[in-house]
Amino acid sequence: MTMEFFFPEDHLDRMTPEETRITSLSAEPYPDGRRLRVNIEITPFQKRPHLDVAIKDGDGDEVTSASLVEPLSWKIEFTMHIRGERKNPYTLEATLFYPDGPSAEPQCFTFDVIPPEPFDSNSGQA
Repeated sequence: MTMEFFFPEDHLDRMTPEETRITSLSAEPYPDGRRLRVNIEITPFQKRPHLDVAIKDGDGDEVTSASLVEPLSWKIEFTMHIRGERKNPYTLEATLFYPDGPSAEPQCFTFDVIPPEPFDSNSGQA
């Protein structure tokens, strides 16, 4: 029995592995300055790809990474945690690939993380 995630009536042009690409990559820091909402959109696909996602700081050092294995949807949203001292600008890098080929060039998105204002316990304000 074969189960297909996409409905046959969806009328979407699903791409072959060679044609599957990241179409949109963005990131939005949360107000706490420690987390990042990542949004990735890829072309509708026939075969589920893999994604490697990494965040590098202003020195080019990787501060966090994640691997997504065979996502079910082509619109993906998730949260990543930024560790260590803030070193702007940050670069989000996402690579779409298939374990047995092909692999697409990495897509990049650059952003700054603004640390939250310190909380003043005397006044109860930031």
